[in-house]
Amino acid sequence: MEHVRQVTKTISLKALGITSTSVYYQLSPAHLHEQTIALQQGVEASSGALAINTGEFTGRSPKDRFIVKDSITKDKIWWGDINIPFMPTAFDKLYTKVITYLNDKELYVRDSYVCADPKYRVNIRVVNEYPWSNFFAYNMFMRPSASELEDFIPEWTIVNAPSFMAIPKEDGTRQHNFAILNFTKKIALIGGTGYTGEIKKGIFSALNFILPVYKNTLPMHCSANVGKDGSTAIFFGLSGTGKTTLSTDPERQLIGDDEHGWTAENTIFNFEGGCYAKVINLSKSKEPDIYNAIKKGAILENVVMDKDGNVDFTDKSITPNTRVSYPIHHIQNIQPNSIGGNPKNIFFLTADAFGVLPPISKLTPGQAAYHFISGYTAKVAGTEAGINEPKPIFSACFGAPFMPLHPTKYAEMLSAKMKSSGVTVWLVNTGWTGGPYGIGERMGLKHTRAMIAAAMDGSLEAANKDNYHIHSVFGVLQPRVCPNVATAVLSPRKTWNNDDGFYKIAYQLSQSFVDNFKQYEAYANAEIMAGAPNLRANK
Repeated sequence: MEHVRQVTKTISLKALGITSTSVYYQLSPAHLHEQTIALQQGVEASSGALAINTGEFTGRSPKDRFIVKDSITKDKIWWGDINIPFMPTAFDKLYTKVITYLNDKELYVRDSYVCADPKYRVNIRVVNEYPWSNFFAYNMFMRPSASELEDFIPEWTIVNAPSFMAIPKEDGTRQHNFAILNFTKKIALIGGTGYTGEIKKGIFSALNFILPVYKNTLPMHCSANVGKDGSTAIFFGLSGTGKTTLSTDPERQLIGDDEHGWTAENTIFNFEGGCYAKVINLSKSKEPDIYNAIKKGAILENVVMDKDGNVDFTDKSITPNTRVSYPIHHIQNIQPNSIGGNPKNIFFLTADAFGVLPPISKLTPGQAAYHFISGYTAKVAGTEAGINEPKPIFSACFGAPFMPLHPTKYAEMLSAKMKSSGVTVWLVNTGWTGGPYGIGERMGLKHTRAMIAAAMDGSLEAANKDNYHIHSVFGVLQPRVCPNVATAVLSPRKTWNNDDGFYKIAYQLSQSFVDNFKQYEAYANAEIMAGAPNLRANK
């Protein structure tokens, strides 16, 4: 294989302890694509995209994510099962081992940055063992110009060694894989896993600490877009709720699909320079923008293809978490500079597999904070080993695995911004209607898009002002009518056609909400607690 070093300037990695002489700096996507195939680490799909297999890990490993407990973090991090402490001395020893391992390898180095707003920009240097991991970094982080590279000084460094296996007893890890943040040394250290999502989530977890603590900016695990009238909309939602799908709207310009900051100046900026979308059951008819983004320059992960390179997007034999990464410019309708104005509407997306939440409802500020802290969705049979019936899932702030501070810190910031900006918050159920999973059916994407469109253009509020139905269990404001949506669809109780069954399940779910929220009660004010669902038995 011919080695191509695309060097625009001389760089030294000695400060990182790296002495390898085989360093590929700032390779183009085309070169990285070719290198991956030449190394037999990937193949080209019929679309022109690079298809790779991430190996043992096809998703994040939350129990193997650590934060170094030091003078910066010890009193600020919400320590526990999500933010697991790692000792500084153990980090130093493990880091030395990883660097020693990498010094014998060909390395791929990329300078990039995160945060589209220049005021909040953070320069990143990424050191990868594999070319396709570096390609992913090109897609997902922001890309400096040639002139910006001339005097580029990285603030944070990501060191990524998928083939390095930790020894838990020696290295202080749980198993051989790990993702560790060190805020003092400003290093994200990743090893033992090829799952590329760890690369982006590491640095974004760091930003979720840096921005609120030092920059008075609310970090959000959300997507965002801008309408023709300049109005910004934000979409929160866990995996499988339709966050990427619903924010990628041909009628609106995409700011970004996963991570954003809401500044003190009331602007919204994208953290990243690309999109990382799930592609299980992807179709051109339902999600044309994502489908069309899969071309040369995109990376497909863990998909199944035929001998001609045609992807079967329905095949989840490797994993249901099949993915594609692509630079944001693969989407035609994007917001210039990835910055938007003050949001007008916020949507909390939930795939309620119990089928009791309305397809859309309006939230009070207290309810919004309560549901934000709760971060509810549901998993259904087949999505995870051991799940045979719907299971409620709560992820604080719709992104708990990436939130180093206590969830109420982010909720308080959100509440304050909601009140000062006059934003309207909507709870949208993209899950089941007419009964729970196994009895009812999934909410039609056409209906969800129509309800969101009506919320954004103001016609939903105009049609229901002072006449919303108050949901008897969850207390949310349920519209009675919605343009372009049949009235029967709007009431989950009516779609069930079984009041006893509906209320039984609704109160079961409300109990799950309350049980989950007990861990936050001591930190939540009266307004937030008033947003809790009703637990009284139906009479």
